[in-house]
Amino acid sequence: MDRYAGYQRLRLSRTADGVLQVTIHNPGRANALDAAGHAEITRIWRDAETDDRVRAVLVTGAGSTFSAGGDLDWVQSLADDPQARIAGLREARELVTNLIEFTKPVVSAVRGAAVGAGLVVALLADVSVVANNARLIDGHTKLGVAAGDHAPLVWPLLCGLAKAKYHLLTCDPLDGAEAERIGLVSLAVDEDDVLDRAGEIAARLASGAPDALRWTKQALNSWLRAAMPHFDAALALEFLGFAGQEVQEGLAALKEKRPPAF
Repeated sequence: MDRYAGYQRLRLSRTADGVLQVTIHNPGRANALDAAGHAEITRIWRDAETDDRVRAVLVTGAGSTFSAGGDLDWVQSLADDPQARIAGLREARELVTNLIEFTKPVVSAVRGAAVGAGLVVALLADVSVVANNARLIDGHTKLGVAAGDHAPLVWPLLCGLAKAKYHLLTCDPLDGAEAERIGLVSLAVDEDDVLDRAGEIAARLASGAPDALRWTKQALNSWLRAAMPHFDAALALEFLGFAGQEVQEGLAALKEKRPPAF
């Protein structure tokens, strides 16, 4: 595990059957991703790709929450600092492209809330297993920026343009059962069964024919690669918003626990 020794916000463990479990871990902050955590969830896919002992990845959150998304202090830095904004845009792009180009199967196990960058990982996994009562939230427009990162790339493919527009424009949350019904996730199960079910699937994939699985994933992800111009445009528009006034009001409203007044 030496290659993973420097990770602070991710807890990493390996099973005998070749599954690397990646646990987002930021206790007391609902597993929010600060600058270090965002960098780690971006980098882990490159490290696992070159680890021959890893045949599949299971990604989850510590405790009862997957991830609350970007830590507000880090998001504030994107709004206040042009250099942080440029670096954040580059890293947000790499998170998505690293996941798409990762050749081994990825299974997400989602309990509680999955927001922001956490939702990116949950939905870009090859198989997403969520609790029936999980809450999936894309809150970009409520924050005051365009729904960028993964959303315009993958939501229309998974659940159709009408549902994608509704949830990305309104920020209405979905529970796991509804997310499964509209095709946004692979499976919805009882909360107590999420980790076991996801672990079973990850172990099954880890024991499968590596090249057959890798090449099938590569072929299917061609749909995502074909949509990359939409992703790049959305990401640029999102980060353009971080330089404006709407995000300042959105951040203030979140910190003060009140509705934003745009």
